[in-house]
Amino acid sequence: MGALSGTAVQARQRRPSTHEGVVIAIDGGGTKTDAVALDATGAVLAHVRLGASDVHPGREGESASVVDEAVRRVHAEAGGGPLLRVGVFLSGLDHEEEFAAFRARIRSLPWFVGDDGVEAHVENDMFALLRTGTLGADAVAVVCGTGLNAIGVRADGTTARFLAWGAVSGDWGGGSDIGAEALRLAARAMDGRGPATVLTAVIPEKFGRPDLTALIEDVHFGRIPEGRLAELVPDVFTAAEGGDAVSRALVQRQAEEIVAMAASAAHRLGLEQDPIPVVLGGGVLAARRPLLLDGVMEGLAATLPSAVPAVVDSRPVVGAGLTLLEQRGAADDVMRRAHAALARTVPA
Repeated sequence: MGALSGTAVQARQRRPSTHEGVVIAIDGGGTKTDAVALDATGAVLAHVRLGASDVHPGREGESASVVDEAVRRVHAEAGGGPLLRVGVFLSGLDHEEEFAAFRARIRSLPWFVGDDGVEAHVENDMFALLRTGTLGADAVAVVCGTGLNAIGVRADGTTARFLAWGAVSGDWGGGSDIGAEALRLAARAMDGRGPATVLTAVIPEKFGRPDLTALIEDVHFGRIPEGRLAELVPDVFTAAEGGDAVSRALVQRQAEEIVAMAASAAHRLGLEQDPIPVVLGGGVLAARRPLLLDGVMEGLAATLPSAVPAVVDSRPVVGAGLTLLEQRGAADDVMRRAHAALARTVPA
């Protein structure tokens, strides 16, 4: 998505600027980018939703372009005026080289340094998710959507992070992994290498194919992109809840991976015995499928017995906005007002 055109800004009536300045928070992932503008009272002045802006090596410019458009559009819709600070929280920012490459792309943009003289705050979107669920100084968050990632923070500023690069960094358990594994298990069931499963019939039906062989051929020859296999997640859960043993084992494995991420972050920070919040977010967890959630809660009770887990439905941009207000020293009542306003304004 390219830079914002004047036509796009003028397509909506601009609100009059009655505030002394705004902060703009951006949360971007693999499917959508949310941008919000807030004033010093915690009021939400504007919200804009664009397409994907997650960061990939060599494609930082595409992400920066979407973020730039989001900042300028939400600023215009908020009525313009002083832009105090921008915070950008993106999926894919997991390593210092990725941070450096993305910051190099946005450093020359007019909003990079806010009117308060501070550079834009650039961080992984896990921090936004964490602050959506808690303002606690010690906390852990796990996101399970298309992919799986986690973060832990401690009051002294120490963090526990994961590279979150997929199989190469030991990760498994996101929607893409579930879909790909479901197809693998179905293929093995079809030719007798593995136990029988209803997935052999469910998967081709999902994609409108006559049988599993035709579906596998379409994936192999690129007629069905492998990325679409993540669409199988609800069907795997339905099969598991219906008693399919292969699907149930797959969901249980996913629950164990989610727990392992949370436990690892807490142990690395020395918080495994503390009553810390464990924020659970992302589309797979927010769907609240009982089989998965029961497994996660049981696992957390065994590995982090004092932890307080909570599933959040709100979009992570809620936490992104709160983080910026917190950085600027907002009072508790402002933070509460902003949290409520953001949750109302931004659709899940």
